[in-house]
Amino acid sequence: MINAVGVNNKLGRRLLAYILLCSIFFSICSTLIQLYASFKDDVHQLEQRFDNIEKSYLPALATSLWDFNEALVAVQLQGIVDLPDIGFVKIYNDYDYQSQLGDANIQAEKFVEYAIVYGDNVVGKLEVFADYQDIYRNLYQQAGFILTNEFIKIFLLAFFIVIIVNQLITRHLFHITSFAQQLDSQNLEHELKLTKRNQDKDELDFLVDAINSMRVNLKEEIVKLEEAENALLALNGELEVKVHDRTAMLAQSNEQLQQSVDDLTMAKDKIVQSEKMASLGQLVAGVAHEVNTPLGICITSITALKEKVDDLQAAIVNEKLTKSNLVDTLNLLNEYQQIIERSLTKSVDLIRSFKSVAVEQHSDPETKVHLAKHIRDVVNTVKTMFKRKNYHINLDLDEELNFVTYPSAWNQIITNFLMNSHVHGFEGRSDGEITIAFSHLNGFLTLTYQDNGKGISDEVRNKIFEPFVTTKRGQGGSGLGLNIVFNLVDAKLGGSIKCVDVEQGVCFQVKVPITPIGQEKQQMSLV
Repeated sequence: MINAVGVNNKLGRRLLAYILLCSIFFSICSTLIQLYASFKDDVHQLEQRFDNIEKSYLPALATSLWDFNEALVAVQLQGIVDLPDIGFVKIYNDYDYQSQLGDANIQAEKFVEYAIVYGDNVVGKLEVFADYQDIYRNLYQQAGFILTNEFIKIFLLAFFIVIIVNQLITRHLFHITSFAQQLDSQNLEHELKLTKRNQDKDELDFLVDAINSMRVNLKEEIVKLEEAENALLALNGELEVKVHDRTAMLAQSNEQLQQSVDDLTMAKDKIVQSEKMASLGQLVAGVAHEVNTPLGICITSITALKEKVDDLQAAIVNEKLTKSNLVDTLNLLNEYQQIIERSLTKSVDLIRSFKSVAVEQHSDPETKVHLAKHIRDVVNTVKTMFKRKNYHINLDLDEELNFVTYPSAWNQIITNFLMNSHVHGFEGRSDGEITIAFSHLNGFLTLTYQDNGKGISDEVRNKIFEPFVTTKRGQGGSGLGLNIVFNLVDAKLGGSIKCVDVEQGVCFQVKVPITPIGQEKQQMSLV
């Protein structure tokens, strides 16, 4: 039976639940309204009973009390108590007469006290107590009857509504659902039809027409897809042949590109080596020029010294030596000696600095370095390359810092920075200011190099560390100077380099990790 009315499906259960809930709600509301009306009517009838007691019973009670007929008073009180909803009555007068009937413990919902008057005299008082027990009992009976009646009507109505909905809607929906579940590319020829339908179309018929239209469209689309798939298979065959040919061509191109890359790498290595040798050659030329001057002064001074010595010996041989002549000659010899000593000392310092730099540029050991002394040697050596320029170089160095590093890397970094300032920053100028500052904090050594030259344009700044980037293309610039610096800082020293924005000139900041020698020994002792 349940299957017949469609209650075993979700839609039928939901529809039945909604019908029952709505019907029960309205039935309860209707029942409450009826019970409230009945309650008001019963309360009104109770009021009428109290009016009836006042009009009918009080005159008879007044006569009985006046005549002192206690038996008649008792009968009359019994009549009042027997009235519906009256639970307790009490009569008394000023002559110590008192009589009562009913339940004295009643919880009165209504209480009225009447004065009993006979003629013009008050012969006693009557108290009447009433409760709503009978009214409530009547309401309970009515509620049970009404709800039973309503529930019977509700279930009958819901039963017939579900049967009607199942016949008109649910069974057709099941048929449509079953058709949609079985619909695939193999049975698109079958048309969806509903049985036992009226001639006039409704929403279900519109749904069936839409599904049939979709079925036809799917069939046409499948045909198109099959045609497209066949065309795609044919195209894939052609593409496989083309891909095979292109792959062969690409492999050949890759071999050629790899060969070109190898050639470019080799050319770059040669250019970098040439740059290093050119830089060393410039250092050699500058140092040779610087050494030539003090050595020339030494030769000139020695020649003059020899002449004075010869004159002194001749004066001694000829016995023409005087005291004043001897003193002048000795003073002059002492002056020549000081000149020769200063010139030789300057030459020794230049050769020592050049030797340190030149040896470290060709060998690459990691060794202990005194920062301040090493940087001064590099700067003094590079300064020989632009002696005719009036550059002021400020050095801010830590005189106490010793650490293990690659000296050749720092030589190349400082040399390239100074040469870039000389060639690019101070182009067309004979003066300029350069600041080289080192600071050590939290295990990192930071180099800040800054000049007040013409700076770097924004276009070049974004790719300044790339290889072959130069503003002197065709004028002797290779564009490898700062690329060499970047590779030294990044790969060899394990640090970072960046170009910092300044108001004038250019500023580079190099930051590399180091361990000062004192701290290294302390860490080893802690271990």
